[in-house]
Amino acid sequence: MEKSMEEGPSSPTSLVVSSPRRTMSLLRERRARVASSSASTSAAIAELQEKGLEETKMRGAAFAAEHGPKPSEVYGFVGSITTVIATVIFLVWAYIPERWLHSLGITYYPSKYWALAVPSFVIVAVVLGLIFYLGLNFMLTPPPNSFNTMFDDYSRERSMVMLAEGLEKPIEPISDIGIDQINNRMFG
Repeated sequence: MEKSMEEGPSSPTSLVVSSPRRTMSLLRERRARVASSSASTSAAIAELQEKGLEETKMRGAAFAAEHGPKPSEVYGFVGSITTVIATVIFLVWAYIPERWLHSLGITYYPSKYWALAVPSFVIVAVVLGLIFYLGLNFMLTPPPNSFNTMFDDYSRERSMVMLAEGLEKPIEPISDIGIDQINNRMFG
């Protein structure tokens, strides 16, 4: 591995690696080698890169120690613990007989009716919401014979710019496939 890093990549295909950061670092190393002709200059560049990497790691560790975990992680942790505790309290209240709760000194709590009413209400609301959403989608969908199913304000036609044979072809911008091309491929 040492020898290949000193000589540099032989072709652009040797730069194919799994990480974009690794590709960029190989390109930087190659540019640094081309710019400097002597071995001492490349050694100095490598030393500077190592120092920069160490400083970056130290800064990152100091930042993490100074600021602690991200707020979203803390909120997620507290939310999950709160959900588990609330679920346990609900199940204890719903399934333990009232005599046991009174013997523990717990006398102020809602009626057991709500242990069935609230979950039933939530389930019915979700089912009705799904039915409403499905119906709304059916109402807003244009009929099959409408031209709006093929074209709309956001339709993009394919550009017909032809490049010379020797030039590299860039990736074409996103566009819609015409109905005539679809019919030719499927039925023609």
